[in-house]
Amino acid sequence: MSAVLSPRWLVSGPPGTARLQLYCFAHGGGSAAEYLRWTRGLGQVRTHAVQLPGRGPRLAEPPLTSMRRLVEAFLAEVPPAEGPFAFFGHSLGALVSYEITRALVAEGRPLPAHLVVSAHPAPHLPRRAGQVHRLPDDRLLDTVAGAHGGIPDEVLASPELRGMAAAALRADYQVLETYTWRPAAPLPVPVTVFGGEEDAVTSGELEAWREHTTERATVRRFPGGHFYLRERPAHVLRALAAALGSTSASGTSGVSGGAGASGGADRSGPC
Repeated sequence: MSAVLSPRWLVSGPPGTARLQLYCFAHGGGSAAEYLRWTRGLGQVRTHAVQLPGRGPRLAEPPLTSMRRLVEAFLAEVPPAEGPFAFFGHSLGALVSYEITRALVAEGRPLPAHLVVSAHPAPHLPRRAGQVHRLPDDRLLDTVAGAHGGIPDEVLASPELRGMAAAALRADYQVLETYTWRPAAPLPVPVTVFGGEEDAVTSGELEAWREHTTERATVRRFPGGHFYLRERPAHVLRALAAALGSTSASGTSGVSGGAGASGGADRSGPC
């Protein structure tokens, strides 16, 4: 199944007969390629992998370095979905998808039928201020690889790829480390929370996401670390399909809206 570049922000699977549009937001330093393999694993769900500036085919574009600018740029340029949609975000992508949902609420626009967040503490929790985005390239890559893994060996072995990876990670860590959560009403959207059993993100930090919805909230952990979804992709896709399948899509359509923003735990949060 070949993906098509929809506008520049999205790498999308074929329309088919999808009943739900799923927008996927990658971890810090990640790209749309992370979700291309999901196009066949979610049944009647069309996957749209979000491609941020400064990576992949958008490598020549300057990366976005603040949550406010990222949310505003995405919502200004991504066209409305036709019919119900949902968000999935892993690590930093969890925070981004949450803030985009808050923006939609603030502007009175259609909301996702479901928000699925993965491998990130609830946004209101306190976090020690980090300075990873200020490190030289080599130290930045070593720090991230040591803390969370996820950087392929072939990237670390290539000076050119190391430079590109460091640039993307630096921008994303700046988004994370300059983010300040501002209190707001819980979202009127069901929330599902995924995490790895061996990840540094604790069960309590995942459970705390329950405070951010007035609807049902479900928390599930999988064997594995921060990138558990790469270790057992079939299990994760089955759980994601089940979560999306339980979604009541009535009254939802479109993607677009404003933003709230944050920071917080006594440790540096994962990106």
